[in-house]
Amino acid sequence: MTIIETKRLILRELSMDDKLDLKKVLSDPVSMKHYPHPFTEQEVESWISWNLNNYKKHNHGLWAVVLKEENLLIGDCGITIQNIEGEFLPEIGFHIISDYCNKGYATEAAFACKQYGFEQLNYSKIYSYTLLENKASQKVAQKIGMQFFKSYEDQQGTHVVQIANRSDK
Repeated sequence: MTIIETKRLILRELSMDDKLDLKKVLSDPVSMKHYPHPFTEQEVESWISWNLNNYKKHNHGLWAVVLKEENLLIGDCGITIQNIEGEFLPEIGFHIISDYCNKGYATEAAFACKQYGFEQLNYSKIYSYTLLENKASQKVAQKIGMQFFKSYEDQQGTHVVQIANRSDK
């Protein structure tokens, strides 16, 4: 089911049929360098299940990012509810297969998700949070109009939180 369509991309709900394609990004050490470890096949299945539950619970989650012309899944992007320093907040996240990075796909998908979050989900604020070292994701957040909100530390390290307000669209 298509959720969002952009110039080059279709964002649709994930399904278990996407496991092998999604594994290309979630099991890649380069793509997952800001996670504790690349995902196993079972962890990819759990990731898809988590998103299927998010669709039911929140009406959103991470969606498959598919190149329109090739009908090729290149990652995921969407809005999930994340615990950001004790608050459960809508957060834009994404993972793009490394061969497709630096082509604007993450920015295009994240911008569309931000607009969807404001216009369809009626959020007044949407967040992005990353580890301090994840400069590429912070740059995508800046490109879609997010601004520095705060930083904090926990057992994983220092996090940078960026924010977009509906009024700043």
